[in-house]
Amino acid sequence: MFVLGIETSCDETGVAVYHPEQGLLAHALYSQVKTHAEYGGVVPELASRDHVKKLIPLIRRVLGEAGLTQRDLGGIAYTRGPGLVGALLVGAAVARSLAWTLNIPCVGVHHMEGHLLAPLLEPDAPEFPFIALLVSGGHTQLVEVEGIGGYRILGESLDDAAGEAFDKTAKMLGLGYPGGPEIAKLADEGRADRFDFPRPMTDRPGLDFSFSGLKTHTLTTLATTEGTRQDKADIAAAFQAAVVDTLLIKSRRALRETGLKRLVVAGGVSANRLMREKLDDMARKEGYRVYFPRLAFCGDNGAMIAYAGCQRLLAGHVEPAEIRAQPRWPLTELTPP
Repeated sequence: MFVLGIETSCDETGVAVYHPEQGLLAHALYSQVKTHAEYGGVVPELASRDHVKKLIPLIRRVLGEAGLTQRDLGGIAYTRGPGLVGALLVGAAVARSLAWTLNIPCVGVHHMEGHLLAPLLEPDAPEFPFIALLVSGGHTQLVEVEGIGGYRILGESLDDAAGEAFDKTAKMLGLGYPGGPEIAKLADEGRADRFDFPRPMTDRPGLDFSFSGLKTHTLTTLATTEGTRQDKADIAAAFQAAVVDTLLIKSRRALRETGLKRLVVAGGVSANRLMREKLDDMARKEGYRVYFPRLAFCGDNGAMIAYAGCQRLLAGHVEPAEIRAQPRWPLTELTPP
C-alpha cells in the first residue's frame, strides 16, 4: 500500500510517499523560514496561504519522483494536530478531498507521534519499548513508549519548550529566526565556561522541565556585559550547554527510573550537534542506545506523517470521513490502532 503523507502543522509544507515493504519512495519539503524571518516568528495567516500555494505542486512532484499516479495510492495520512488551526485545515482539506475522490482510507496523524516515530524510518530502527525525548519549538516531553499509540508522559516543560527558549534567547542576542541554528552557530565562537548558567529543575526529583528562567538569566547576564560579539558568543555557548545538560540529565533519569535501555530523540532540536554528541557519549559510557532521525527528518516533514499513518492504516485504523483539525491535542489521548 502506497501512503501519501501531508504535513502542514506550522510553517513547513511536507509531502512524502511511503510503502511498508519498499520504504520511503520520495519526499519533499518547502520551508517558509524566509517569509517569517522578518517578523521574528511564524505569522499564522501567512503560513496558511503558503500551504495553499505549495501543497498541490508538492504532491504532484513527489508522486512523479516516486513513479506513481494518484490512482496508485492506497491511503493518505495528514497532520490533524496539534498546530496552527489554519495551517492544519489546509492539509486536512486537501487530504480528505483527495481520499474521497480516490475512494481510499484517510487518517489524521498526531504531529508529535510523527516525530516520535521518525527514527523508525532509519535502517537501524529501535525496537519497542523505549524512552522518547521529544524536543521542539512547541514541545519538550519525556515519553515512555510501549508501542504505537501506547504512550505515558513521564515529564514535560512547565513553561517554554526548549526550541521556543532557543528562539527567544536568539532574539535577545540580536540573532535571526529560527533561533536554534543561529545560537548553535554563534556558540561555536564562544566559551561555555565564562558565564555560570543554571540547569533548571535538575536538583530536585522528577522529570519535568522549565526553560523560562534561562531566558531571564540570559537577559540579566547580557546586561552585565558590553554586548560585543564575543560577549554574545560566550552567552550563546553557556545557554546552549545549559539546555543540553538539562535534557541529558532528565533523559538519563528517565532511563534509570524505567529500567529501559533505548532512548529515541526527535523533534527540531534533535538536530543540535552538541546534544547529539553528549547523548551519544552518555550512551557509550553507560550502556544505553540512543537513536536520532536523520537531519532532514528532525524538523517537520511529510515522511514521518506518511510512516505513522501507514502503521495505523495497516492496523485497521478507521476514521469518519470528516475534515478535522485539532490545534490542541494531548499525546496521551492517542490509543493503539
